[in-house]
Amino acid sequence: MAAEPTASVMDAQAISLQQLEQASDALDAVRRSLDDADSSETLQALSDKTLQSKRDADSAVTALEPLLKQLDARIAQLGPVVEGTEESPELTQQRKDLSQQHSDLDSAIKRGKLLSVEAKQAGDNIEKIRTQQFNAQIARKVASPLSPSLWKKFATDLPVDLQRIHGLIRLGESSFGAAIEKHGHRTPMLGALLALVLMFPLRMWLRRLGRRFAASDHAPNGRLRRSGLAVWMLIVGTVLPGLASLVFIEALRSIDAIAPRLQLVADAWIKGSFVAAFFLSVSASLLVPQHPSWRLLNIDDEAAPKLTRLAWGAAGLTWFTIMLNAVDIAARTSDVSSVALDGLIALIYAALIISVLVVIKKQRKRQQVIDQEKAAQHSDEHRPATTSNWLMFAWLGGHLTVLAALIGALIGYLNFSVFVATQMVWVTVVVLATTLLMKFADDFFGWLCSAESRIGKGISLGLGMKAARVEQIGVLLSAFSRVCLMLLGLLALTAPYGNSSSLLNMTDTLTKGLPIGDSVLRPMTIVRGLAVLVAGLTIFRTLQHWLVETYLPKTELDIGARNSISTVARYVGITLSALWTLAALGIGFEKVALLASALSVGIGFGLQAITQNFVSGLILLAERPVKLGDRVRIGDQVGDIRRISVRATEIQTDDKSTVIVPNSEFITKSVQNLTMDGALGRISIAFSVPLNTDIVKLREVLLGLYKEHDNVLANPAPSMYVDSINGSVVNITSFGHVSSSRNVYSTRSDLLFGLLQRCAEQKIPLVSATDIHLIQDRPAPPPPVTDRPPELDDSDKRPAT
Repeated sequence: MAAEPTASVMDAQAISLQQLEQASDALDAVRRSLDDADSSETLQALSDKTLQSKRDADSAVTALEPLLKQLDARIAQLGPVVEGTEESPELTQQRKDLSQQHSDLDSAIKRGKLLSVEAKQAGDNIEKIRTQQFNAQIARKVASPLSPSLWKKFATDLPVDLQRIHGLIRLGESSFGAAIEKHGHRTPMLGALLALVLMFPLRMWLRRLGRRFAASDHAPNGRLRRSGLAVWMLIVGTVLPGLASLVFIEALRSIDAIAPRLQLVADAWIKGSFVAAFFLSVSASLLVPQHPSWRLLNIDDEAAPKLTRLAWGAAGLTWFTIMLNAVDIAARTSDVSSVALDGLIALIYAALIISVLVVIKKQRKRQQVIDQEKAAQHSDEHRPATTSNWLMFAWLGGHLTVLAALIGALIGYLNFSVFVATQMVWVTVVVLATTLLMKFADDFFGWLCSAESRIGKGISLGLGMKAARVEQIGVLLSAFSRVCLMLLGLLALTAPYGNSSSLLNMTDTLTKGLPIGDSVLRPMTIVRGLAVLVAGLTIFRTLQHWLVETYLPKTELDIGARNSISTVARYVGITLSALWTLAALGIGFEKVALLASALSVGIGFGLQAITQNFVSGLILLAERPVKLGDRVRIGDQVGDIRRISVRATEIQTDDKSTVIVPNSEFITKSVQNLTMDGALGRISIAFSVPLNTDIVKLREVLLGLYKEHDNVLANPAPSMYVDSINGSVVNITSFGHVSSSRNVYSTRSDLLFGLLQRCAEQKIPLVSATDIHLIQDRPAPPPPVTDRPPELDDSDKRPAT
């Protein structure tokens, strides 16, 4: 039978091959157009095409590789041709067809990989050209604005440029009129009406809705109220105005009301609307001039309205600059007009930045006055005036920007001047927006995983985790989101430079994953593995909880056996969850076995103690020489076993302290289990009585005390023995048993109290300790004193000197 692939395999192979052909054709078109590309916009379009070609090639290779593996499996199933045997014609034809399919797929995969490399190289080449053009444009020097020749030439070319702009306007009017005559006013009127609804009623209603929710009791408590409202205002203020412009322009395009030469102007209209709306929404969400209590920045009530008006000026100037560049390209105006307008725009940007610096400086002075007044009122606490870090950064960056823009404009580097001024404004807005989003992410995940929030409590109860552990998860999620937002901010900062394609290419490279042997760990694969790990741990934790709380209490097993089963089930669940996660990551068990064999050397040398304790823990859980609740003596420590894990055992002593003993101690050393197999506790009381004591009466008294006590067992029966007779003393020893060794000490104390009391009542003397007194003899009296002097010793005789 011939080896015919299934319909789905053939369709997937055909789609992938067609995708490769399209990517190859697109890359060839980029190469042909690259020589004629002279503008930054054209190079940007070519860079986007090369990136799309690379993505198509990678996607085709990813789709074809599983098909090649399937063919390999089918060829391996056929096996090699056995020498000396003759195969059937059908099997020979099948082997031939499979080999041909394998060759075709292998060639297609190699072609796709080569195409991906070529597309990447073409993209790098385009980025080099764009960088060179950008540097040349920034470094281009023209006549200084102070030079009369520049303005003289501008005055000469201005009438021609105005005629070109009027011609562009007439072209737009004629195209619009022709479209209206053909399609009528309905579509543009509906587009304009929908744009107005998005721009004004809907935007204002959503802003009021966000404020009402933030002020209500339904909003979460804490900092999330303010940061959440600020992010809501940012999203609403950016998306709706830009979406309104997009709807209006697309309505005109749907009836061909925009001339081909004006398509770039229409795109600039949409882009400028989004950028200007972004500027205004960032300032509105952070400054909040009408509601100071919601303000996130350290700005007073006097500076906030002024900065808001300056933000409007920056947004309007940015929109005008974007539109002006598009009109210059579409109308093909002269270079001198572009240069003159760029110089004027640079000066206006510098004036806006200077105004912002003046406002910030006045606020600093007001803050210093307030701090001085507070210091005068509290003279015992001298605190220096504090200034916000971002204000100092804005003050320093603004002065440097104004200085560079003015110097560049005066010496003729107008492009550099415009670039510096616009980048200062753009960087400030992007940094403020990124800071706001990072603060919101921190507040959101902190609230989400808080022990006080309803969701945090649900996560804690559902996963059986402590509140502190859930809060740690919130901190990790916050850190991850902040890193992602920083990368997005970096992408936004590099967008005006024209290097966004390079960052997107790097992103594609990261999304391809990390190769590990024959497997590749991709971001989505890692996310899927984490989800599988969490699901597995949750399932097995739920199963363990059911065992401990529901099933095992219904059995006849003691608490030690239940603990062993629960512990083993826990570790089995962890092991199975880990294996399930590895399978989800695409890491086969053979790689795990290889890793385990590589680690065995390290285990043999450096992890002997840990491995020994682990194996000993498994033996303890299986053989149960000691179990939960047993009272043991190991070395000089006596206590009750409270917990047995696979590494160590916890013993609680009588003083309520916990001794952690490695499991290997229970296997390699002698351990006395005081409660194993229902072991009883034995009480031993030894004392002495005089020789003339009535021993029979003493026996009745002592055995009666044993019988009266509730803890003393009747079987084995208590007993009393005469241990020895030593002179005038009879030594007595008695024994009794209690149900557990834990009751020995307290019961023995009660019996001793009762023995002393009964012996006193029955006049039975007990021998007390003998007092020994040492009496020394009195010293001899001194000899009588006589008139004769004492004779000197030989030692007292001194020669005369």
